[in-house]
Amino acid sequence: MKDRLRSRFNVSVAETGHQDVWTRAQLSVALVTTDGRLAESLLSKVDRLIEGETRAVILSSKRDLY
Repeated sequence: MKDRLRSRFNVSVAETGHQDVWTRAQLSVALVTTDGRLAESLLSKVDRLIEGETRAVILSSKRDLY
């Protein structure tokens, strides 16, 4: 999943939680842009790609824009 997100959307992806649990993962996605709308659009596309994955379920999502 991390490699697919990186290659498709040119974002940084890291597993930031639950590394010791093989059935669960916490992923963090980061990108840099001067356009807030572009950031929101890209992050929505990231969410949709993950939602479309039958082996993954988004339990929560949080966005911080600076």
